[in-house]
Amino acid sequence: MQKLARDVKRLEKEVAACTRCGMCQAHCPLFERTRKEADVSRGKLVLINGLIDGLFKDAQGVSERLQRCLLCGSCAHGCPSGVDTVGIFIRARAIIAQYLGLPFTKKLLFQKILSSPERFNGFMNLAAGFQKIFFREENNAQGTSCARIASPLLRHRHLVPLTETAFNRSLHHQDVRKEGKGVKVAFFVGCLIDKAFPGIGHSVVDVLDHFRAGIFIPADQGCCGIPALAAGDLKTFETLVRHHVDLFSAEKCDYLVTACATCSSTIIKLWPALMKDKDRELFKKIQALAEKTVDISWLMDKRFDLSAAVPDSGKKHEVITYHDPCHLKKSLGVFEEPRRVILASGNDLREMKNSDACCGMGGSFNLMHYDLSTGIGQIKAENIIATGCTIVATSCPACMMQISDMLAKTGQPVRVKHPVEIYAEALPRE
Repeated sequence: MQKLARDVKRLEKEVAACTRCGMCQAHCPLFERTRKEADVSRGKLVLINGLIDGLFKDAQGVSERLQRCLLCGSCAHGCPSGVDTVGIFIRARAIIAQYLGLPFTKKLLFQKILSSPERFNGFMNLAAGFQKIFFREENNAQGTSCARIASPLLRHRHLVPLTETAFNRSLHHQDVRKEGKGVKVAFFVGCLIDKAFPGIGHSVVDVLDHFRAGIFIPADQGCCGIPALAAGDLKTFETLVRHHVDLFSAEKCDYLVTACATCSSTIIKLWPALMKDKDRELFKKIQALAEKTVDISWLMDKRFDLSAAVPDSGKKHEVITYHDPCHLKKSLGVFEEPRRVILASGNDLREMKNSDACCGMGGSFNLMHYDLSTGIGQIKAENIIATGCTIVATSCPACMMQISDMLAKTGQPVRVKHPVEIYAEALPRE
């Protein structure tokens, strides 16, 4: 415990920046549900302080409270003192995980499978082939599946199924590395787009190709590292960062583009923050990539002429509402650009109530606290349905999974799409 206290003490200065004003209560979606002080940032920072001062001896209990967090950044976004709560919680999780050790299942999943893109891709391709045995397709607008067996983990979930042909396996069908006349763009695909939403990846390629961008999509891509990092596994996180830095530094580009809000935030903010104490040359490469990383909607709005999409006059206009992913609006300040992309497609945009409220996904939070995740997500679904929209758009595949689950439970025929998909569908066909 003394060693743990010394290690956690490295966070003391950042933790001390919290004035205990309680403003985080007004922004935390979890506190809104539970009204428990230990569920809000202020309470968690008190727990970390308790470890530093040696007041608490139950490291496991503190760990469980720190894991009970969406890492949405809502508290940091609304903090008048500018406390980097997400950064503090992530590093505290890692320190405590080193002290307690990772559970066997997480160590196996992260260090033996996720850390190697080749093994991870092979494992997920195998899982996609067997999913029909365990899941049945639901006839709904969201295209979700439900478990055939009454598993405690899966029985209430409407899951977006894994695709039979992952995006990375379909690249040989098209020459995406051809020389373009415009900006040179490297595309970081991300796990969920590759495995569950390949249509987003193909839409990104279609849009970049339409605007004559040079496209570089390295093979053997994997995860950005956020699942391992959120669990406190710095070893796997560092392995994945080093792997992707080597991949994307191999060829010069103007931008590193993603279509995943979480991947964008991780590369721009967490890669440099967590790797700044590593070797200097590696950190310089990480900084260079972070500075070039942008969301696909930002790139489209800032560098391309969105009026190039001329919708088919005979096509019915859709009523679309937009959900702001926490990691895009609150972390990176990108929220107008996706809306301009949607409007440029010729459809109608109708704002929902509290469009930037967290949907309740939170990655592993959804797995460990599905009841709380569902409670938060149901509010989002109600706000979506109240707009009368036919499509809800969002720029985060994880949010798409959560919203699909919530809408499927209601039986409402609202489809879930990414803004780049909506725009790509409006492009003139040759």
